[in-house]
Amino acid sequence: MPILYVVATPIGNLEDVSLRALRVLREVKLIAAEDTRKTRRLLTAYDIKTPMTSYYEHNKLTKLDYILGRLKEWDVALVSEAGMPGISDPGYELIAAASKLNITIVPIPGASAITTALAVSGLPTDRFTFIGFLPNKATARRRALEAIKDETGTIIALEAPHRIAVTLQDILQIMGDRRIAVCRELTKLHEEIFRGTVGEAIKHFATPRGEFTLVIQGKGTKEKPRLTEDIERQLHQLYLGGATAKEAVSTVAGETGLKKKELYQTWLRLDKVWERNR
Repeated sequence: MPILYVVATPIGNLEDVSLRALRVLREVKLIAAEDTRKTRRLLTAYDIKTPMTSYYEHNKLTKLDYILGRLKEWDVALVSEAGMPGISDPGYELIAAASKLNITIVPIPGASAITTALAVSGLPTDRFTFIGFLPNKATARRRALEAIKDETGTIIALEAPHRIAVTLQDILQIMGDRRIAVCRELTKLHEEIFRGTVGEAIKHFATPRGEFTLVIQGKGTKEKPRLTEDIERQLHQLYLGGATAKEAVSTVAGETGLKKKELYQTWLRLDKVWERNR
């Protein structure tokens, strides 16, 4: 029975394509591509001569029946402009339609701007919400940000260069001056990963270029406190001042948010050093 392969392609660097993806793109009879020009560059780089048909936002309804018809006879690969098809692109409709017809759908995983940006953002990764591209119009964009502003997990959005400035201004106004990672041109020659506050990002990206992935701090999330040399020095000062272990641990825990157990174990470890150096 014919198969619809949902094939991830590189988000920038052509070397990020998987060996399995290349094999499938060679073996299928047809590739449905969101951007045939970008896909052609990938196919040319790896000497793949499989025929292509365009399948993008403005022809997805007219092309849907054609591709489903081909799937009655052939294996077909679906590729997006970049990354995993079906995520913020018209591939969703084809996948949904194929599913209703009980066509076998096989994912070929690979590069993703979402997980790539999240992994290097420096923000919590245990829970996140992906909201895709924010609306073009200001009113709709602000309404979308209002709807997500109380989310406690990390928030990920995609944005175009000509809207990044106004989008950052809207984020600042509606969500506050949170921490943010602005990832530009991921895996490409001019890749840039900016980490800071929203206000700092507005100043930094005065003349933006390229494709952007925004990773925004969730509401009320804080960095997990870490034991540092400064905190160890603070414990030492309390020790020199005559504080007991209980008093010192209680004081530092209240100021830093560190767990008392961790601080007490640190005190016991350092106490031996302090005694030797007296």
